[in-house]
Amino acid sequence: MMNNAPHTPARTVAITGGARGIGYQTAKELIRRGHRVAIGDIDEARAKEAAAELGVKVVTRLDVTEPDSFTTFLDLVERELGPLDILINNAGIMPTGHAHEEDDAVTRRQVEINVLGVIFGTKLALQRMLPRRTGHIINTASLAGELAVPGLATYCATKFAVIGFTEAARLEYRKSGVRLSTVRPTFTNTELVAGTAGAKGLRNAEPEEIARATADLIENPRPFVRVTRLAGAMVAAVKFVPRRLATGLGAALNTDSVFLADVDMAARRTYLDRIRNS
Repeated sequence: MMNNAPHTPARTVAITGGARGIGYQTAKELIRRGHRVAIGDIDEARAKEAAAELGVKVVTRLDVTEPDSFTTFLDLVERELGPLDILINNAGIMPTGHAHEEDDAVTRRQVEINVLGVIFGTKLALQRMLPRRTGHIINTASLAGELAVPGLATYCATKFAVIGFTEAARLEYRKSGVRLSTVRPTFTNTELVAGTAGAKGLRNAEPEEIARATADLIENPRPFVRVTRLAGAMVAAVKFVPRRLATGLGAALNTDSVFLADVDMAARRTYLDRIRNS
């Protein structure tokens, strides 16, 4: 029988991008572990559907690129569930393709959501957590924030930024009682990778794996966690091998074309239309 008792005392957790994918599964896992969870998402209709499925009582439309919207979300969370213990900055988008062909509006949108959304959320959470000298901010990054991937130039830039920002803030506030961490997934089977085949010889992660890793990070805080272990170990190791060898490994794994020549754009159409219109 599954033990639904919390592994740690129940915490108040706010999750951005909680309507689907990793955010949805993270909410589900944290509820299973006994935490109080609120979700925000730009897609209000889907967020309300997700909340009904999960039994979440606190849900609202959230535009992470607008500090006022973020403030309203966190105010709601604290009014309904109590002081914010955990913020999970999960919202993000991942268009693919050649950098020179990327529409400027798409470039801007990635930076706004993936970077500014994380920075705004982190600042607002810190303002609430620092006076209490407790709290944990978890920013969803990517292994593509450690290792560059052709076809994801802007996305990689945003995730490198998330890792750099979070690590600098973690060091800045290391004596404050507030923790900051990153979760760094490999390619994960959500809408973000629709129409792509993945790396040869490496499986994509499942969103449930990322959810469990995030929940475990709350229970056992550390600066970051990589998922999967194999992909994470490879990314860590590649930093210490000659560049020519690393480039050859990328070619062998097909990561030099998986987001360029090998993309099924018809399969990605629904996702791309949604993020362009959000």
